[in-house]
Amino acid sequence: MNRTSINELQDTALALLKQLIAIPSFSKEEHGTAQLIQNVLQSNGITPDRLMNNVWARNQHFDPAKPTLLLNSHHDTVKPNSSYTKNPFLAIEEDGKLYGLGSNDAGGCLVSLLTCFIYFYAQKDLKYNLIFAATAEEEISGANGVEALLPVLGKIDTAIVGEPTLLELAASEKGLLVIDCTVYGKSGHAARNEGENAIYKSLADITWFQNYKFPKVSDLLGPVTMNVTMIQSGTQHNVVPDKCDFTVDIRINDSYTHEEILNIIKEHVTCTVAPRSIRLRSTSVPEKNPVLEAAVRSGIKVFGSATLSDKSLMPFPAIKIGPGSSSRSHTADEFVYMQEIKDGIDTYIKLLKAVL
Repeated sequence: MNRTSINELQDTALALLKQLIAIPSFSKEEHGTAQLIQNVLQSNGITPDRLMNNVWARNQHFDPAKPTLLLNSHHDTVKPNSSYTKNPFLAIEEDGKLYGLGSNDAGGCLVSLLTCFIYFYAQKDLKYNLIFAATAEEEISGANGVEALLPVLGKIDTAIVGEPTLLELAASEKGLLVIDCTVYGKSGHAARNEGENAIYKSLADITWFQNYKFPKVSDLLGPVTMNVTMIQSGTQHNVVPDKCDFTVDIRINDSYTHEEILNIIKEHVTCTVAPRSIRLRSTSVPEKNPVLEAAVRSGIKVFGSATLSDKSLMPFPAIKIGPGSSSRSHTADEFVYMQEIKDGIDTYIKLLKAVL
């Protein structure tokens, strides 16, 4: 990429996205795409840094006395599912679409933010410092992604997180709480109907998770939602199971903490409840945030997001916006419209011009 016209940058961004698609970058295996991103920054006269598979760079005139704006997206992907009909690692242009694993989530956002960073990199007298960070392990909420990188970056005042939102702006985002539940019974011979069936005992708790409504509903994020998503029980067909394990996926609005949700659950169920993590918190941005204010002035739609991103791990105000659609993420034959990439670059640059 060269710091030339926006149109040339857009074309080069699409070319980079095709290269990224061709390199497998499953979570924890992102070394190839990390190296490519390093090479792109270096080819533009920018000296990048790297921590594990996280790559970042600061703008040329970085001034510690100024506030800092982080531009972040991830370069890891999920693994392709069995329903793919196209080669997930071959970038295919068809009917205005660019197919390929990670094209939508979040390759389009990543190359758009990188292009935006290159555009502003050498400019003087910006109101904010800029840091671009391409991070790892987002798809598994891993500890070696943005969470490991943030302490190295220094003080961040606000962030733009690139995720596919149809270029609408998520000012708030639901948190994630995953709990593992266990119900105990007593084994016995199924033919004699002996024992105490742990599956049957679990039904009351599962039904509670299905039907309970938390009273506090957020204006942007709506209600807390709970879904039982996994269940395991039994050893063979003729043995009454003495244990039933099930997992609940809980999406928490900004009206509750994880601890409050756990306390309410434990008051209503008889199963044991073990949270996997309480670090993926719901987030919201103050109304006076400069990026949010600039977006509102420009007419960008603001919404609350039900899907999780690395925004949840940032202890400072962060908004989420990017080209592509969340509904295409993790689907077979994933794609992004090529026009969406161009619009994404244009939107990011206009948004930052209003802030910087």
